[in-house]
Amino acid sequence: MEVVAVRRGAVRSVVVAGSLVLGVAGLAGGAQASAGEAAGVPGVPGARGARVAPGAGAGAEADVSYHGRVRLAGGRLRVWLIPANDGPAALPGATVRVRLSADLADRQEPVQGCARTGTREVVCETGPLPRHGRGRHIALALELRERPDEVSVRVDTWWNGGASDRNRANNELVVLALDTGDSYAF
Repeated sequence: MEVVAVRRGAVRSVVVAGSLVLGVAGLAGGAQASAGEAAGVPGVPGARGARVAPGAGAGAEADVSYHGRVRLAGGRLRVWLIPANDGPAALPGATVRVRLSADLADRQEPVQGCARTGTREVVCETGPLPRHGRGRHIALALELRERPDEVSVRVDTWWNGGASDRNRANNELVVLALDTGDSYAF
């Protein structure tokens, strides 16, 4: 998969190897949950305790993708995301994961619908993803433990309600942000 980040007209490409694996485990009453439930992130779909109505994604097909920008300046990382669904089915919600190559500071400003799941990882709910539509805009203002010269930001689908996705190439993106204050689009 090739990921392209654009900075003020210049194109930088990054080649990424690997694949996304989604796990779904059955729950009592026919509801579905993701393998991410073991992480125990309250309030974020796919985390421990989250429930999806029977058939609300399980067995459906949806093409989830992400677009946005990343900006790094003085140890502060800003990530703006817009999840999208190219169908053919609507999803009641999904969970996007943002992983960094640098450690997050101990204290972070909470963002509604998002939770920190590790020293370098945050997950956020997308809200409903209509067929051929977009989810909620997600804006993360992340403080880093140190002031790195660059940070790799990986964005991928952590949970999608059990829907199948034939085009997983647009589910996992990697953007390299340099500490210049410039925005890098993906």
